[in-house]
Amino acid sequence: MTSNNLPKLWHCYTARSLRALWALEEMGIEYDLEVLAFPPRMFQREFLEVNSLGTVPYFVDGETHMTESSAIGLYLVERYQRYDFGLKADHPEYGDYLNWLFHSDATLTFPQTLVLRYSQLEPMDRRQPQVVKDYYKWFLARLKRLNTHIADREFLCDGRFTVADIAIVYALYLGHGLGLSQFYEPQVLDYMQRMMARPAFQKVEPMGKDKSLFSPAPYPFENIPDLFA
Repeated sequence: MTSNNLPKLWHCYTARSLRALWALEEMGIEYDLEVLAFPPRMFQREFLEVNSLGTVPYFVDGETHMTESSAIGLYLVERYQRYDFGLKADHPEYGDYLNWLFHSDATLTFPQTLVLRYSQLEPMDRRQPQVVKDYYKWFLARLKRLNTHIADREFLCDGRFTVADIAIVYALYLGHGLGLSQFYEPQVLDYMQRMMARPAFQKVEPMGKDKSLFSPAPYPFENIPDLFA
């Protein structure tokens, strides 16, 4: 922790830590931010003394230490009683709210990490085009639930913006950076663009870009006939 006892977040440009940074900014919670080059365990080895996993986000709030991006948003709602950005357990859509939070990483961001690794992060002789193709397909197929859900909604839950939107939109944002948004259905593309137009997102998205040694680049998938098979 820092001497002023503010919550502290370790962040890399375009990384999953953007979820936590966006949530902090939306809620107006003061925080300390340390920006690292991605992946920090390679470029800033001393970070391993802070987080033995070497991953971001890393978040510290008093005695609380967290590494999971979607969980940090939920923590902020509960710890700071910011239910204007979340749902209470007695809300009829609470289960759906939790499901979107967990769906965002376990189902949507997970395949993107494999795409990134085997298309851009591994040395050329270790890249795996078949793995990349398989997990592009995986990600897009698993957007089917969102495609239907958001068709007649402005937000995911309760007709208002919550940390569930932050969690899901980050996955869409990362997919956009990889070149996947060309395959998004119109209602999903519109939803992503509306959420990314929010002032808090516009403020935090560029943070760390000046220190970035890597950011996702579009992969050259022009035509995949069996994409949704």
